[in-house]
Amino acid sequence: MSQEVVVSLKEVNKIFRTPKTEHHVLKGINFEVKQGEVVALIGPSGSGKSTCLRTINALETITSGDVEVCGINYRNSKKSLHMIRRNTGMIFQRFELFPHMTAIENVALGPNLVLGKSKDESYKMAKDLLARVGLANHMDKFPKGLSGGQQQRVAIARALAINPKILLCDEPTSALDPELVDEVVDILVDIAATGMTMIVVTHELYFAQKVSQRTMFLENGYIVEQGDTKKMFAAPKTERLQSFLKRITHQ
Repeated sequence: MSQEVVVSLKEVNKIFRTPKTEHHVLKGINFEVKQGEVVALIGPSGSGKSTCLRTINALETITSGDVEVCGINYRNSKKSLHMIRRNTGMIFQRFELFPHMTAIENVALGPNLVLGKSKDESYKMAKDLLARVGLANHMDKFPKGLSGGQQQRVAIARALAINPKILLCDEPTSALDPELVDEVVDILVDIAATGMTMIVVTHELYFAQKVSQRTMFLENGYIVEQGDTKKMFAAPKTERLQSFLKRITHQ
């Protein structure tokens, strides 16, 4: 595995402000992700894990600190931000497909607009990717005609369609019926096995264990503990992670 650092967060703070309140969501976050690594972010609701993920491609802007993706700092210019988003595919909790487009149209949009591919090239890429995620027979269906698991598989294909260097996954299974979770997990595990760099926010602890080499546990905007996934789950060092794992495991 290459040791190139592809994601770097340094002293990242995020504060949501209203005229009457101030909510400090991320507090001095520091971490790096190397090429080919799969990193899971876990923690209780409101811990800051999804906000942290969304700062990587500037879906959430940061209040202070630095974020670099593939050596590019998005605060430098709009061109830098475009390059970062070109290098990062995003899988959302609730799919975020265009309802008026078929599955193949949703997936072909990225290659056409982002990569500048022709319509024929874009559709060829989309067809291949939908087949890869097991949807060869559903390409011409609109999102409303697909199950939640199928919609999320379309979303995975769409994220891969721009040939990203990094895949960001924000709770990719949380909106699914329990019986549909495994079909999405299996596809993401297969993608990780190809060497794709991935950062995954999840509440499915078995998914984190199955897909990631490294895990970070966040609470109240801090990284409380991080390390090798197997070691962290087998022998957590902090009492807070111990109690979190115990509570989640027994739910």
